[in-house]
Amino acid sequence: MKQYLDLARHIMEKGEIKSDRTGTGTKSVFGYQMRFDLKDGFPLVTTKKTFLKGIIHELLWFIKGDTNIKYLVDNNVGIWNEWPYKKYTQSSEFKGETLKEFTEKIKVDKLFADKWGDLGPVYGSQWRDFLGVDQIKYVIDQLKNNPDSRRIVLSAWNPAELDKMTLPPCHTLIQFYVVNNKLSLQLYQRSGDVFLGVPFNIASYALFLMMVAQVTNLIPHEFIHTLGDAHIYSNHFDQITLQLSRKPRRLPVLKLNPNVKRLEDFKFEDFELIDYDPYPPIKGEVAV
Repeated sequence: MKQYLDLARHIMEKGEIKSDRTGTGTKSVFGYQMRFDLKDGFPLVTTKKTFLKGIIHELLWFIKGDTNIKYLVDNNVGIWNEWPYKKYTQSSEFKGETLKEFTEKIKVDKLFADKWGDLGPVYGSQWRDFLGVDQIKYVIDQLKNNPDSRRIVLSAWNPAELDKMTLPPCHTLIQFYVVNNKLSLQLYQRSGDVFLGVPFNIASYALFLMMVAQVTNLIPHEFIHTLGDAHIYSNHFDQITLQLSRKPRRLPVLKLNPNVKRLEDFKFEDFELIDYDPYPPIKGEVAV
């Protein structure tokens, strides 16, 4: 996927060395935009295999308004596990469990999951209950009844509750735009981990665009991804270099079950990925 590789190359060539909260160190640029026309295919990175199962389950989790990792863990998706685990290791209840052991306790012990699996009022909470406002309901209503509005905005950034969140939202603001019965979505992402996170974010919000378009009888058009601090962690330089040596392959097609008419009714089985032919996966440690 050329747009993604162009971003990675730009950071490696033009980025500045910058410290960060995790202590890992990054090469970073500020302000970058990518555009993806969905008629060209589903924007899933091909220069490494990308975990679509995790992307779908995370998005369904957001839409449900869920903030506890148990749903993800039960579906063998571990993309959020490190943050609650880190919090647990700093508590008096920590008994030396590994991340794997912590995850298993989340899966089998409901009381433990209720206490240590909740992330606070992160994305799903803000989407469905931003100080009493169901933003998803608002967005769907506006797209159906007032599609020319310039106020079809969904925000995950709630300053009143940031201190209650395990991790403040990185993808913070979404705006929808309708013209000629075509729906576009622009995401503003304040912080983007270009090796691990951004491929997920591209696919996730392109999928969200497709889902919203279907339930509002619109045609999915363009996903625009605007990044604030776009960075590559220093321990991912070799992985990015490997990706840049690979020629991107043709984008796959993602099909949605056309019978689903409500956003909340989508299930994992309603998505079918066709003709995805990626290079082998590339591992990298997440900076927590």
